[in-house]
Amino acid sequence: MATFLYKLGRLAFRRRHFVVLIWVALLTLAGVGAASAPAAGTTSFSIPGTEAQKAFDLLEQRFPGASADGATGRIVFKAPEGQKMTDADNKATVAKTVKVLGDGSEVVSVTDPYTTNAVSKDGTVAYTSVRYDAPGMELADSTRDALEAAGESARDTGLTVDVGGDALEAGAEMGATGEIIGLALAAVVLVVTLGSLVAAGLPLLTAIIGVGIGVSTITALANALDLGDTTSTLALMIGLAVGIDYALFIVSRYRAELAEGRDREEAAGRATGTAGSAVVFAGLTVVIALAGLAVVNVPMLTKMGLAAAGTVVVAVLIALTMIPAMLGYAGRKIRPADEKRKDKDKNKVEGTGTGTSTSGKPARPNMGTRWASFVIRRPAAVLLLGVVGLGVIAVPATQLELGLPDDGSQPTSTTQRRAYDLLSEGFGPGFNGPLMIVVDAKEAADPTAAFTSVTDGIKGLKDVVTVTPATPNKAGDTATITVIPDSKPSSTQTEDLVHAIRAQSADIKADTDAEVLVTGTTAMNIDFSQKLNDALVPYLALVVGLAFLLLIVVFRSILVPLKAALGFLLSVLAALGAVVAVFQWGWLAGLIGVEETGPIMSMMPIFMVGVVFGLAMDYEVFLVTRMREAFVHGESPSQAVVTGFRHSARVVVAAAIIMMAVFGGFIGASDSMIKMIGFGLAIAVFFDAFVVRMAIVPAVLALLGKRAWWLPKWLDRALPNVDVEGEGLKALDADRPTTSPDEDRELVRA
Repeated sequence: MATFLYKLGRLAFRRRHFVVLIWVALLTLAGVGAASAPAAGTTSFSIPGTEAQKAFDLLEQRFPGASADGATGRIVFKAPEGQKMTDADNKATVAKTVKVLGDGSEVVSVTDPYTTNAVSKDGTVAYTSVRYDAPGMELADSTRDALEAAGESARDTGLTVDVGGDALEAGAEMGATGEIIGLALAAVVLVVTLGSLVAAGLPLLTAIIGVGIGVSTITALANALDLGDTTSTLALMIGLAVGIDYALFIVSRYRAELAEGRDREEAAGRATGTAGSAVVFAGLTVVIALAGLAVVNVPMLTKMGLAAAGTVVVAVLIALTMIPAMLGYAGRKIRPADEKRKDKDKNKVEGTGTGTSTSGKPARPNMGTRWASFVIRRPAAVLLLGVVGLGVIAVPATQLELGLPDDGSQPTSTTQRRAYDLLSEGFGPGFNGPLMIVVDAKEAADPTAAFTSVTDGIKGLKDVVTVTPATPNKAGDTATITVIPDSKPSSTQTEDLVHAIRAQSADIKADTDAEVLVTGTTAMNIDFSQKLNDALVPYLALVVGLAFLLLIVVFRSILVPLKAALGFLLSVLAALGAVVAVFQWGWLAGLIGVEETGPIMSMMPIFMVGVVFGLAMDYEVFLVTRMREAFVHGESPSQAVVTGFRHSARVVVAAAIIMMAVFGGFIGASDSMIKMIGFGLAIAVFFDAFVVRMAIVPAVLALLGKRAWWLPKWLDRALPNVDVEGEGLKALDADRPTTSPDEDRELVRA
């Protein structure tokens, strides 16, 4: 592996014009494809294997043209103080609004609140519902604008009017401002780490090119493959993160090779052969984590994971080819590592006429060396403190409640949240989350009796406010029943009610031969959360298991990969604990602008596992590979740990800070889901990079000593030798003389 990548790096350095031309051509091709491709909406949402999805599919068959999955919009009216919505002027305003709404091209139906009993008992609140023929995230912008304009027109008459419902949903906006802030902070960190604007610019430039190719390709294929905005958003986040990381690793190793006295082409080859090997295997762990989302069996998640994994592959290829090519263009503008410090020490020596420094002492070890030496002296204490600290932070994760955000979790400044609150005030909290009961009586001897039996059975359940009469289809063999719970949609009481209705279905089936299914947005959210919860353990087993096997090949050790996997689990649990404490319990919620606490977004645990696992293994591979390299080259286990930190700690810390900056930029978003994702990923990277990789890893390796690198002989013979440490490159040292780091043979004129 190392020898092949070494040759690839040197080839890319020499043929830099050709390499850059290829990548620019690919970027142009992807961009043209994206610009000319037909627009695509958000990917269709389905949850195969759940009762709610089965009911939706049945409605499509038995109620053709009813748009069972179509969006719903609500305009909620509240009369001024001392008035009622039944007053003549207010009724006229509502009637005009209903008429305007009915003219929309995507509108299926509009209800009149005065004929559908949609006026509160005290007469102060009323609402009209609009049903559309497309899901909320696929509606045309003009349709949403018309809905909001109708509400604004009614508001001008003096009524309090707000608009809610999933018709106002749009494709997920992860926040361009957050990405810009993250890139700006990344640039600052890169300049500080690499010591020059040119060196700092290379990771940013290549990461942007890689992300451009990946996202443009996704956009070009979006219509054909039913990919949505969220797919390209995830690819953007992950591609930008790993793209900067991988390029940073190789550029940093290139500067270290220059400091060893190698010429620039040789240094580029060595950097690609060593750090590039770590990049390949780190990228594989990310691809495994993202592609593994397919085990959840939710098409939307599968497509998101595969698309993001493809973007990671592009980032790896760019790091292995375009970075060496760009290093060739940079020439002397990228200086060897620590050259400035050495020049400073040299000047001090010349100024004082003394030994190695003004004080006559050797130069002071860098921060990574000092920290690793400290941990090695006190490994047990550092390990205990790190594990106990993360364990305490992880405790709230034991109370994790999963759900999906609704209008009740929106900021109070939004019209959706105000409409939600008005409906709760006028009709009760459960009105915002009605349940749809589908009764399939095709096999029943008396369908009408079956419909009545189901209705009567549900009325007797706890937490039920209203049960509407059954509405049969034209054939009379299937009916829908609407149930209004007494509790808000995201509450455990509503979830218990869904389970109670489903528990009755077996008895009803036995008595009437009719099948009862519970669906609707609330039931779909409950089923989605349960499906993700059930898939978490298999997903963890798959991802961690495959990565464990991969790391055994990389490190040729059993205990080092085991330690890496356990450390990752500890950091993810701690991050989930922090998310629960802030977003579910409300601790320090005001500090980051969380206005409404509630269940944690269902996708959060699996999403965090996939993303953070990939990034964590990046840091693990890059840091520990350098330790393994030093150990293979003859250093003692303790000294190898120090060497690894001396060369890699600064880069790993910089990469972690960059990732925290990118993810942390989303904490300022107004959307609670985006805010939660930003906070969760940022805090997870902090725990994994600074506690697990910087403290727990060296402590464990110090305690294990040589046993850390133990591998059974039979397994050592069976495993392929991928040579991540660059052992095969040692043979080149005897054949190729080194030169001064100031030499650049391509600039020498004959």
